[in-house]
Amino acid sequence: MKSGSNVRFSLKLLTGMIILVPLLNGCWDNKDINHRSLPVIMGISLTEQNRYKVFLDIPATSDSDTVTIVSETGDTINQIIDHISMDIESQVDLLHLKVVILDKKIAQNGMENIISAFHRSRDISAKTLIAICDQEMEQFFSELKAKSQLSGSIIYSFFEKNAGWNPQLADSRVWQMFRSIHSYTHDVIVPIIRAGRTTNIESRGSAIIRKGKMTGQISPDETLVVNAFHGKSAYGKIEVMDGATVQIIGNKLSHKSWVRNNRPYLRSHLRLKVTILDSKGHPTEQEINEKLEKLLANRLEKMFKETQSDQADILALGQYFRNLLAREQLEDWRSEYYPYLDFELSVTSSIENRGNLKNL
Repeated sequence: MKSGSNVRFSLKLLTGMIILVPLLNGCWDNKDINHRSLPVIMGISLTEQNRYKVFLDIPATSDSDTVTIVSETGDTINQIIDHISMDIESQVDLLHLKVVILDKKIAQNGMENIISAFHRSRDISAKTLIAICDQEMEQFFSELKAKSQLSGSIIYSFFEKNAGWNPQLADSRVWQMFRSIHSYTHDVIVPIIRAGRTTNIESRGSAIIRKGKMTGQISPDETLVVNAFHGKSAYGKIEVMDGATVQIIGNKLSHKSWVRNNRPYLRSHLRLKVTILDSKGHPTEQEINEKLEKLLANRLEKMFKETQSDQADILALGQYFRNLLAREQLEDWRSEYYPYLDFELSVTSSIENRGNLKNL
C-alpha cells in the first residue's frame, strides 16, 4: 500500500511539473538596462499647430552625472515616444518617470485626454507627480540644464517629501488627477513652477483644476492652507505678525455636515499645534494664537469664496455630503449645491513649544 501511494504521489508531481513547463518560457522580451532609456522627467507642451511636443530628461545609465534632453513633436504622446525610441539607440521606458510637467496652455485647455491616456496605457505609474510650467517648456529645460547636469533629480527632489518639499507646495499625482476628472465632489490643485533666477526652480503657487481644466490660481500661502485642511501641513511656516513666525507641527480637523431645505451646511474645526520660531518685541502666547487663528480663517474663507464662484471644490467639501445626498444629486454637486454651501471654519491653535519666545 505504501509503495502504491508513493507511485501515485510521483505521478501527480510529474503531471504538475509538465503543466508548469509551458509557463517557464523565460523572460525573452526583457531588455538589459543598458539597452533602455529611463527618463525621470517628461515635459509636454503645445505647438502653434496644436500638436504635442514632448521633452524627456534622460540620465546617463553609466556612472556619469550627465543627462540628455530629447524632444519630438507629434499628434499623440504615444506616437512621440515611439519616434524617440526609434531615433535613439535604446528603448524608452516610462515606468521610472517621476514627474510630468505640462505647460500652462495645455492645463487651461484641459488635461483630460492626456491623463486618460496615461491611465489606459499603464506605461506611466499612477504615483507620478504632476506639475504645471508657466514658461516656455524649451526654455525651462534649457535653463535647468544650464544650471546643473542633475536636472532630473533636482526637479524630483523639489517635490520629494524627504528632500525639498514643503507645505507651500501642492502634491498631486496622476491617480489623483484621474480621480478628480471622474469625481462629482473632488477637485485638486497642481503646483505651478518655472526655472528660478537664483535657484534651480521657483514655485508660483498652485493651479485650481476642475474636471481636468485649470480654472484659476492660488498663492503659496493659500496652498499651505489647503494642505493644512487636508492634513498635509506638518512643519509649515507662517508669518503671523510683523517679526513673528510660527511653525505648524501638527493638525487635526473635524466636520459636521447636514442638509436643510435642499441647502448643504458644513461646520469645520481645525486644531493646530505650533511652535514659535522667532519673535520680536514681547507678544504674548494669546496674542500669537489669536493672530494665527484669524489669519488662517480669513485666508481659507477668501479662497473658499473664490473657488465657490468658480465651482471648483479643491477642499473636497462635497465628500462630507456623500451620505446625505443621493447619487443623482451628487452629480450636480458643483453646479447646484456647492455654490450655495453654507461653510464656516473655526481655527484653534496651541503653542507646544515656546521656542525663542522663552528668551525674551
